[in-house]
Parts: sequence; structure tokens; C-alpha cells
Amino acid sequence: MGQNLFEVLFGNPFAVMNTVGLIAFAFVGASKAIREEFDLLGITIVGLAMAFAGGATRDLLVTRVPLALQSPIEISLGLLGVGLAIALNIAFLSPETHPLTLVADAVGLAAFATTGAIIATETGVSVFGVVAIATINAVGGGAFADILLDRAPFILFEDFYASCAVLGGLAYCLASALGTAGSTAAAVCAAVTVVTRLAAVVYDWHLPTVQNLGHPEN
Repeated sequence: MGQNLFEVLFGNPFAVMNTVGLIAFAFVGASKAIREEFDLLGITIVGLAMAFAGGATRDLLVTRVPLALQSPIEISLGLLGVGLAIALNIAFLSPETHPLTLVADAVGLAAFATTGAIIATETGVSVFGVVAIATINAVGGGAFADILLDRAPFILFEDFYASCAVLGGLAYCLASALGTAGSTAAAVCAAVTVVTRLAAVVYDWHLPTVQNLGHPEN
């Protein structure tokens, strides 16, 4: 009984979340590139960029070699996500807006917010550092993919997206401060992030812009 349910079911929280995040974000990034009619190489590059850019930035911030450069398994997981996106495009139209892609994006966001929080906590940074690294890990890949797609990064607009990772990172810190096990804090972080993101999609949540604040009637 020394292990909690999350550990029993899923083992190492970081390994589980990292695997889920890599596949999900490679899938989402490749789907975006397919919509822009990139060729197969371009689709692969965008998919892998979305999967790895956030984690690589995280690792550089905590001064360690990026995981993508340490193991071929990491790249294999990213390629699996790219392959799934190509398969979905063959089966359905508009893969980027398909519900499966939207859910995968929310899951990837949650998984990478959690891995970022775990790594940041292990390095002993402050609460701000944990939240910042969790957010960078979660949204960095998507921002880099948008640059490759020649459009302004999605996270800079009013959509409620990066905010979900911030809330997840804060939830991780709060759970840790309450003395819960690391795997429980990871589960809380993932749950808060994915639930808030899916709620934002369903209920069309947005952050206000300066224009909205100045002219609320618009």
C-alpha cells in the first residue's frame, strides 16, 4: 500500500506524461502542417518541432542535455504521432479541427505542463520557476510550430490556452505544498490543465484584449 493508485497504474509519472505528450503534440503539429499542404518532410519537421521544442527549452533552462538527444525512443514516439496524423488525414477531412486533434492538443498540453513541473521541482527552483517551466514546456513546441507555419504563435492571442498550463503548474505547486506524493501532484497538474483546456474549447473562453477592455460593447 506504500504506492498510490497513480503509481500502481502508470509507473513513473514523468515517463508516462512525457510519452503521452510527445505522441499527442507530434500528432497535433503534423495535423497543422497537413492543413497547410506541407510535403511529408515538412509535416514531419513541424510535428517533431511541436513535440520537442518545449521540452528542449525546458532542459536547457535547467542545464541538462535535452532528452530528444539522449534516446532514439523519444524520436520514435514523435514519429508515431506524425504517422497517426497522416493516417487520420487519409480517413477524415480537416484533421486540424477534428475532435480527436482538439482532445490530443489538450492532453499534450496537460502532459507537458506536468513534465515541466516535475523537472523544475527536481532542480529546486522557486514556485515561480516551477510554473514558468511548466508553461514553457507545455506551449513552447506549439509556438515554434506556428513560426514554422508562418503565422503568429497561437499562445499570444486571446484564446485560453497557455493560461491552462499556468493553472496546472500552480495546482502542482499547491498539491506539493500540501505534502502529497509527487505522482499525486502530477495527476492533479494534468487534470487541472486538461479540464480547463477542454472547458475553454467547449465554452469558448477567451482572455480579454486591451481593445475589449477599452470598448466592452464591441
